[in-house]
Formats: sequence, C-alpha cells, structure tokens
Amino acid sequence: MTIYIPELPLNNSVFPNTNSALSDPDGLLAMGGDLNPQRIISAYGQGIFPWFSDGQPILWWSPSQRATIKPNFVHIGSSMKKIINKNNFSISINLAFDNVIDACAAPRGDQDQTWITFDMIAAYQQLHRQGVAHSIEVWRDNKLIGGLYGVCIGSVFCGESMFSKEDNSSKIAFIALCQHFDRFGGKLIDCQILTKHLQSFAVQNSSRKNFINYLNQYKNISVDKKCWDQQTISIKNR
Repeated sequence: MTIYIPELPLNNSVFPNTNSALSDPDGLLAMGGDLNPQRIISAYGQGIFPWFSDGQPILWWSPSQRATIKPNFVHIGSSMKKIINKNNFSISINLAFDNVIDACAAPRGDQDQTWITFDMIAAYQQLHRQGVAHSIEVWRDNKLIGGLYGVCIGSVFCGESMFSKEDNSSKIAFIALCQHFDRFGGKLIDCQILTKHLQSFAVQNSSRKNFINYLNQYKNISVDKKCWDQQTISIKNR
C-alpha cells in the first residue's frame, strides 16, 4: 500500500491542515522543508512538531491524541514528596541549555542512536538564543543530573525531551517546570506522547481537536517574561 505524504517546500512555512494527518502511522502529517526557526515556531503554533531519525527526511507530526496537563494540576506522589523534602538538589532555569539538549540527545540503555540529531540540536540552540526554547536543570554538588527542554508558544510550553543521570531527577525537573510555569501565568504543557512516566504526574491524553482549541486560546497570551530569566527556583510539596 502506497502512503502519500505531502512534501514541504523550502520557501515558506505553510503546513497541511492537521486533520489530514495519517492514522497509520498516527499523526504523520508532512515531510521535508527545513528546521528554520520560523518554520519550527509556525509548526508548534499549529499543533505540529518535528520528529525523525538520522538519515530520514524531516518528518512533521500531529498525533490524534496529545498528552497534556494544566500546570497547576501536576500530581506529586508520596515517594516524590519524600525526595523533595530531602532537598539535596538545586534547580535552575536556562543556565545550561546546551548541556541539557546534549544530555537528552545521548543514546539511552541499549540504543545506539537518537532522534535528536545534530541538525535538531543546532535548530533548538538557535531557538534558545531567540528566547523561544528553554531548559530546566537539576543539579547536585554542582553536577547536572537531570533536566528537560522545550519551546514556549504564548502560555503553552511544548516539552521536547528530558533526561536523568540519577534516579528521579527528570521527575524533579518536570514538577519544577509545572510549578514555575504556573507561577508566571502558564496555561498548558504539551508532552506530545503519553507515557507511564508522565501519567504519574496526572498528564492525560486529549484529542487533537481539543488540544488545538486550547493552543489557539493560549498561544497569543504571553507568560510573564521574567519566567525565562536565568534563575534558580525551588519546588513545593502540594
């Protein structure tokens, strides 16, 4: 069976309507184009994200189900509360973006490759320099032990990847993101694909239609710009 995938031109950032995304593989919308920052920003503003492996063309996705959470709804389980109470870590915003994305790109377990390619790293580093991509870092004894990064569109944070070098450090980063983003007016966090790891925080699937409705509602409402200043933050049990 032949699958037709629209190919994006290089000279504009127009995407097909997300309703035309394939059901198998779920959410595949288009291929090609480039990773120009303006194209990536346009994609996120329409509920689309790039995801492909090295050696593949750039693939653009908008899955039928989207993992999302309103940041003030984040759940902290009893075991995580005990870890937070120990307070033997520190958390920062945008102090080590390049280190975070490099750590996220490193192969994990028995994997020998990553979907965060060299070109993807370069594109998101450029977005970071433009004040669009941001990182959360978790430190212990001045060593980076966990973190995450993503793109902020208005008051929606679109998470891309997270990593842990020590147990629970990516969980700390996610809780910190939720509480900090909520504090500065953030409305929604997009986690793309639901996992058991995310479900433990009360992240839930939403239909593509509902997600895009929320996105259209919030993407033009900016969070307080101090949200992404380089800073250290703390998290609370609640």
